[in-house]
Amino acid sequence: MRGGFWRYFDFWLMGAVTILVIIGITMIRSALAGNIELTTTTPLVSRQIIFAAIAFVIMLVTAAIDYRMWASLQQLLYYGIILVLFALNVIGGALFGSARWFQTALVNIQPSEFAKLVLILVMSSYFVKHMHEMDDPKWTIRSFLMAMGITVWVILQPNLSTSIVLIVLWAVLLWMAGLPLKQLFTYVGAGALAIGISFPILVEVGIIQQYQLKRILNFIAPDPNATYGDLYNIQQALISIGSGGLFGQGYGHGTQVQLRFLKVRWSDFIFSTISHELGFVGAVLVIALLVFIVYRCLWAASVSRDSYGAFICYGVATLIAFQALVNIGVNLKLMPATGLTLPFVSYGGSSIVANMIAIGLVESVIMRHKALEI
Repeated sequence: MRGGFWRYFDFWLMGAVTILVIIGITMIRSALAGNIELTTTTPLVSRQIIFAAIAFVIMLVTAAIDYRMWASLQQLLYYGIILVLFALNVIGGALFGSARWFQTALVNIQPSEFAKLVLILVMSSYFVKHMHEMDDPKWTIRSFLMAMGITVWVILQPNLSTSIVLIVLWAVLLWMAGLPLKQLFTYVGAGALAIGISFPILVEVGIIQQYQLKRILNFIAPDPNATYGDLYNIQQALISIGSGGLFGQGYGHGTQVQLRFLKVRWSDFIFSTISHELGFVGAVLVIALLVFIVYRCLWAASVSRDSYGAFICYGVATLIAFQALVNIGVNLKLMPATGLTLPFVSYGGSSIVANMIAIGLVESVIMRHKALEI
């Protein structure tokens, strides 16, 4: 069989992901170098290396599995993730008032990261079956209700940013399924209007938390005298990026990072860390790698043997592109603070494992885009 399916494995895609992961681990190490408290109590760098190694293995296993198998498991995946998110809300609500992670002795697991993958797989299967019926609002509404079956439990955590990611994934896949843009914009506009009208109620019942409201207000009308909170960190992020120059202040020598003016610099604001210490060149390299990964996912969609594989690849491309745009946009003060991580770069075990599974799904599609030669 001349190497079987593995002969079509996309090493360019894997190479770009590998470089990003290495950059991420390297910059996490620098971001934590001056933080005695974190490095002594929680070896985050070692954990990220372990997470990355496990994620690469899982990615290869996912690639080896025929992606079409997931279509037959869609109901199990759908109701399984709802059950997990429901349990998280019940346990978290009872013990802590809110929760986004299952806390274990070894690691904290964030189910909402994997909910994104389940939504891609479930919606891909649904749209393959009904892609020629999207002109009928009945099928569109059903797809929305299916997506909300997962999203509502993420909203209740509360996790507004991930909820937005889930809705964006649904909207893009709906468009790829053949829904005319005019109708899509109509649905989006109606949804935005409904949220705008019900916004005070959403704040009152706690679906939109006070800290989330403050982030929005700080973005729209920032207090020029504020020296703390989210606005403070955005200001420090802009200073970090602006002071990086062309080649940066040097790895491990960025004053904003090493003197800890920049907060959450190993996660939400790692792009600012990269820009500060590696400069414009380092920032462009990271962006270029992310763009290349999205391009390879879209290319995989174009060569897929069937619509199901194409939808999976479109979903993964959207997931990576949207999260990267939002994360970098927050760092540049183009968007309100959200908490979304930079794919493959930011610290986070659940995040890197989920993203590597997504790449494994794309690799599975690529490896089977041609009939196997015997």
